[in-house]
Amino acid sequence: MSRQLTRFTGLQRLLHWLMAVCIVAMLFIGIGMVSTTAPRYVPLLETHKTLGAVIFVLALLRLGVRLVLGAPPLPASLPPLMRLGAILSHYALYALMIAMPLIGWAMLSAGDYPIVLYGGIRLPAILPQSDALHTLLRSAHHWLALAFFALILLHLAAALFHALIRRDGVFEAMSPMPSRGKH
Repeated sequence: MSRQLTRFTGLQRLLHWLMAVCIVAMLFIGIGMVSTTAPRYVPLLETHKTLGAVIFVLALLRLGVRLVLGAPPLPASLPPLMRLGAILSHYALYALMIAMPLIGWAMLSAGDYPIVLYGGIRLPAILPQSDALHTLLRSAHHWLALAFFALILLHLAAALFHALIRRDGVFEAMSPMPSRGKH
């Protein structure tokens, strides 16, 4: 007889919050990077590439953990449209957590830029050099980053809605801290 989860495991919560910090940092570094030509552009770019690689690895690990360990069920009281929104938004979040680093890597490859991470780790090119493809991927990376930012804001709003208004346990399932009165 298996016990049904009411909270994500400690590992799942750790990965969620670690990735949240990394992704928010990545978005702000990206904004700073594209809005400057100052000498700080190069360190921002290096940080952006390295953090992108870290996010990609963490996203794959997180997806694997999610597939193996599952997730607590959504509350039965959740209206069907909200349930569908929760499911689709999580698919979109996972897709973007994996696609954004790959698109960035592909964009740099198509631009024939070296992909050197901190510590001198070099990633191989995953596409041949192509100015047209580089331009297309750069545009895709930009617009998907904006969509990702909007989706993160929606995710945050939904978390606050569940925590403060519905109080249905959804927020507590991923909260880094246990709920008061629960062990």
